[in-house]
Amino acid sequence: MSEQCAAVAKKANRMLGCINKGITGGDKEVIIPLYSVLVRPHLECCVQFWSPLYKKDVDRLEGVQRRATKMIKGLESLPYEERLRELGLFSLEKRRLGEGLITMIQYLKGGYKEDGDSLFMRSHMEKTRSDEYKLLLGTFQLDTRGKFFTMRTISHWNNLPREVVDSPTLNTFKIRLGRVLGHLIWIMLLPRNIGPDDP
Repeated sequence: MSEQCAAVAKKANRMLGCINKGITGGDKEVIIPLYSVLVRPHLECCVQFWSPLYKKDVDRLEGVQRRATKMIKGLESLPYEERLRELGLFSLEKRRLGEGLITMIQYLKGGYKEDGDSLFMRSHMEKTRSDEYKLLLGTFQLDTRGKFFTMRTISHWNNLPREVVDSPTLNTFKIRLGRVLGHLIWIMLLPRNIGPDDP
């Protein structure tokens, strides 16, 4: 995964460099759409399967977006979180979590019915409607298994408000999830004992 993170960060930084050289003025109406279309997809393609696990890899990917937000005129001196707020963006870590949860609801609500039943273990300890989509988080002798996509997002899924889990459509789920992620502190998403840096 570290090799994958290094490769995509290098490719994304190269594309961001091209944008920086070709665009003058630091206009957010120009830079952010170009970043969103030409750079960020490199950082997020199939991210459910290779999401970074270590601080150095998280920082390497997040550094690309830090660099992009510093290209915006008038925001250069602001801390990273404030730049994101001004631009209406989520950190890449929040976006990865969001994409993982969107994939989970597609499995759980029948989008991939056959695989969904085998990938996730539902909790049947409670029979109330609010626990219909609660998932069991297994225990493992080795740490590796707990880092799989099917495991690393379960605790976040089980903590989602009922109104989000009970969304009638995928689009409604995305909207409600976006509101939840907007109030989620970024440091809570990072691995234990790891805090965000803003060089």
